[in-house]
Amino acid sequence: QVQLVESGGGSVQAGGSLRLSCAASGYTYSMRYMGWFRQAPGKEREGVAAIYTGGGITYYADSVKGRFTFSQDKAKNTVYLQMNSLKPEDTAMYYCAAGGGFAYGWRNERSFDYWGQGTQVTVSS
Repeated sequence: QVQLVESGGGSVQAGGSLRLSCAASGYTYSMRYMGWFRQAPGKEREGVAAIYTGGGITYYADSVKGRFTFSQDKAKNTVYLQMNSLKPEDTAMYYCAAGGGFAYGWRNERSFDYWGQGTQVTVSS
């Protein structure tokens, strides 16, 4: 089992920044991929960014490319999502996810086996 705990959400004005954290515990050695997803009210959950923990390769949705940065601290078993130049459309519940591979592609939630409880991000105009 793997446990994921997110933190760092909050409310900011457009143009502001937030950094989300996701601390992993348990059998993390098998989790080669980590991802951040978000779900806005009335919308489906969507993949925002992902990282291959072995080599640090990152993937981003076009909507956040250039504004969000996914990083990891292996010593702390923690990944981060630095979010800059936030927009009102970034408002959503953000979830951290972990999985062993991208069987369905990195943006498909079926590729991930473990999920955190979510942290709310609200961006006001």
